[in-house]
Amino acid sequence: MKEQFIKIYKENIKREGSEKLLEWLCDSDFFKAPASTRYHLACEGGLCEHSINVYNNFECENPETRAICALLHDVCKINFYKSDFRNVKNADGNWEKVPYYSIDEKFPFGHGEKSVFLIERFMKLTIEEAVAIRFHMGEFEKDKATSDAYNKYTLAVLLHIADLKATFIDEKTM
Repeated sequence: MKEQFIKIYKENIKREGSEKLLEWLCDSDFFKAPASTRYHLACEGGLCEHSINVYNNFECENPETRAICALLHDVCKINFYKSDFRNVKNADGNWEKVPYYSIDEKFPFGHGEKSVFLIERFMKLTIEEAVAIRFHMGEFEKDKATSDAYNKYTLAVLLHIADLKATFIDEKTM
């Protein structure tokens, strides 16, 4: 998945600062991190796989904007999860240690807004890209500004739909 991500990234994102952003991604846990603790792709590499799934579901005419929004919408999850073990009874009724992921938030800055902030440390986003990434969680954020953003920016709606399709359809059976 890492190679596929990097290929899509390099073929489509040419903006100033994009190479430094990719270096940062490669130096982080982005390619090993899960996408969630339990909702979807709660496995090693899940975040990268989810980002590619969103890219594959995202309808956007501009190839660079498509890659930026889809591949980077969840960079807020970098260094966000930690691996641990918990005791669970197995099928025989015996306790055993099983691995799981928990949240270890080091920079509480919201979800979408944190992704925008981290991306913009390296490269500029258009207003439409920033709004799409900020509001990609849609109704899960319960924020009145979400509907305002969706009324003004179609890209935000399309990214949210791609994220939903990846999470609840593509990744449901994974």
